Amino acid sequence: MHDEYVPFRARQSSLPLTPLSFELLLALLGGDQHGYGILQTVDARVNQWLPLRTGTIYRALARLMAEGLIAEASVTDGSDERRRTYKITAAGRQIARAEAERLAGQVAAARAHRLLPAGKR
Repeated sequence: MHDEYVPFRARQSSLPLTPLSFELLLALLGGDQHGYGILQTVDARVNQWLPLRTGTIYRALARLMAEGLIAEASVTDGSDERRRTYKITAAGRQIARAEAERLAGQVAAARAHRLLPAGKR
C-alpha cells in the first residue's frame, strides 16, 4: 500500500477506490489484458465522463500492482514480450466487490431521496 494521504480514505484501506481504479478493475474482470486493451475497454464505457490519457492509465495500473490488486499475467500466446499483460488478483476482486457494494448503497440512498427513479440503472 502507498502512504500518500487521500481525503476520505482510511490510511490502511483501499476503499473508496478512485473512479479510474474501479474502472480498471472492472475491465480486468473480463479477463487478462495488456495496457492498451484496458484503455480501450475503459474508454468505451466512460469516455464521456472520465477523460483518459495513456500516462494516467499506466500510473494507475502501477499503483494497483503496488497495492496487490492486480498482477502481471504470464503470456504464453507468443505475443510481444515487451507488452505487459495484467490480471486481477483475488484481493483485487474482493476490493472491486466491496466498492460495488459501497456504490450500490450510495445509489440506494439517492433513490430514497428521489434523485434517481426506482429501478433505473
